[in-house]
Amino acid sequence: MIDILINNLLLAQESIELVAPKNANQFVQVGYLVAIVLFISGIKGLTHPRTAVRGNQLGALGMLVAVLVTLYATEVSPIVWLAGMIVGTAGGVWLARTVQMTQMPQLVALFNGFGGIASVLVAGAEVLRGTGESTNIAVAGFAAGLTGLIGSVTFTGSLVAAAKLQELPQFKKPFSIGGQKIINALLLAIGLLLALELCDGTAWEYFPLVLLALVLGVFLVTPIGGADMPVVIALLNSYSGLAAAAAGFVISNNVLIVAGALVGASGLILTNIMCKAMNRSLTNVLFGKFEVTTSAADADEVYAGKIKSTSADEVAMLLDGVQRVVVVPGYGLAVAQAQHVVREMANLLEAEGVTVEYAIHPVAGRMPGHMNVLLAEADVPYDQLKEMDEINPTFSQCDVAIVIGANDVVNPVANTDPTSPIAGMPILNVHEARTVVMIKRSLSPGFAGIPNPLFAADNCLMLFGDGKKVLMELVAALKEN
Repeated sequence: MIDILINNLLLAQESIELVAPKNANQFVQVGYLVAIVLFISGIKGLTHPRTAVRGNQLGALGMLVAVLVTLYATEVSPIVWLAGMIVGTAGGVWLARTVQMTQMPQLVALFNGFGGIASVLVAGAEVLRGTGESTNIAVAGFAAGLTGLIGSVTFTGSLVAAAKLQELPQFKKPFSIGGQKIINALLLAIGLLLALELCDGTAWEYFPLVLLALVLGVFLVTPIGGADMPVVIALLNSYSGLAAAAAGFVISNNVLIVAGALVGASGLILTNIMCKAMNRSLTNVLFGKFEVTTSAADADEVYAGKIKSTSADEVAMLLDGVQRVVVVPGYGLAVAQAQHVVREMANLLEAEGVTVEYAIHPVAGRMPGHMNVLLAEADVPYDQLKEMDEINPTFSQCDVAIVIGANDVVNPVANTDPTSPIAGMPILNVHEARTVVMIKRSLSPGFAGIPNPLFAADNCLMLFGDGKKVLMELVAALKEN
C-alpha cells in the first residue's frame, strides 16, 4: 500500500508539472531541486507507518513547490493559475471525502490513467509545436513517441482495470479474441516504428500511434482476470511513471524526469513483489499472457451437505480459554467497514490474555496494502500485522483463525487443483488452524469466481451475515461471557 500511495502522489503531480518550460532560469531549477528533495524525503517517510503522515505531507509540499515554480516559469496569469489551483484543490478534497475505502483500487487505477493521458497530451502539444527548439530533435521525437505509446496504453488499460474492479458486467469476466496475442504484438511493433519515424521531427505519425496504443491498452487488460488486478494496477502505475519521464525528456523538465523515474522504478519493484505473491511471471505480465482456466468442481459438488453454520454466541464460547487467535482480513472487511469492531474484539481477547495477530496476504483486498491501510485506520499495532511468509508456518499452533471476507487468498485449491485460475498462487494456510471461523454474507465465490473447499472442511464454521453486524454481535457476546 505504501508504494501505491507514493506512486499516486507523484502521478497527481504529473498532470500539472507537464507544462514546465524548456529554458527555466536558475531560480526555477533551484525550486525544482527543492521539490525533488521533498519527493524523495516523502518517499522515505512513507516506508514506515510511524512516519507515513509526515512523508505524505512532505510529498504534498513538494508538489506545491513544483506547481508554483512551474507557473512562475511559464508566466501564466495569476488569475488563471489561481483558478486552476482552486478547482484542483476542490476536486481533491471532494475525492478524499467521498471515495470509500472499498473504492480506492478503482480510484488508484483512474489516477494511473489520468497520469498517462496527461503525458500524452503534453507530448502531443510539443510535437505540434515542433521540436526545432530541442538540442536533439531525434531524441525529443523518439521520447514523444514513447510518451504517446506508453501513456495511451496506460490510459485505456487503467480504464478497463477500473471497470473490472468496479465489477461492471461488460468487463467483469476476462475477454479475448482469436489471435489476440499476435494482434497485440503487431500493434506494439507498429507503434514502435511510428515512434522511430518521429525522430525526423515530423508530427503526423504521433496521432495514429496514439490511436493504436489506445486500442493496445484495451487488448492488454481485457484478457486478465479480476484476481490479477493488484498486479495490473502496480504495472500500470509503473507505465504512467515511464510515460511521464519520457515526457520530461520531450519538454526538458528535470523534475518531471525524476518524478517519472521514481514512479516507474518503484512501480516495477512493486509489480515484481505482486507477481511473486500471485505466482506470476513478470514477463507474462508485461506481455499480458495471463492464462484463463476453469475449475473442474462446481459449488454444489464442493459444499453439498458439508457446510456447518454457527452463531456469534457459539463463537464467543469457542474463544473462551483459547491462547492464540489469528484474524485474516479480506475485501469483505473493507466493504463492511468493520475494522474498528475488529480492533474492539481484539482488545477484549487481549484483556483475557489471548495473543491476537493479523495475517496479511500481499494481495488481500483489491490493491497492494489494502488491508494494512484499513487496520491502520483502527490503530491496530503494526507489530501485530504478520506477512504471509512469517505467519504461514505457525497456523498449526493457532487455536482459532477468524477470516473476515477473504476468499481466494485462503483457498486451498491453489495448492491442489492445477486447473484452477489461482493454481500455484501462494495462500494463507488458514486450513491448518485448529478451528476456522469464516465470516461471510454467503457462499458466493471470490474475485476468481471459484468455490472454496475450506468452507466445507471439518474444522471450519461459517458465520453468515454482514461483517460489521456479525462482529458487533460477537463483541457483545464476549462481553457477556
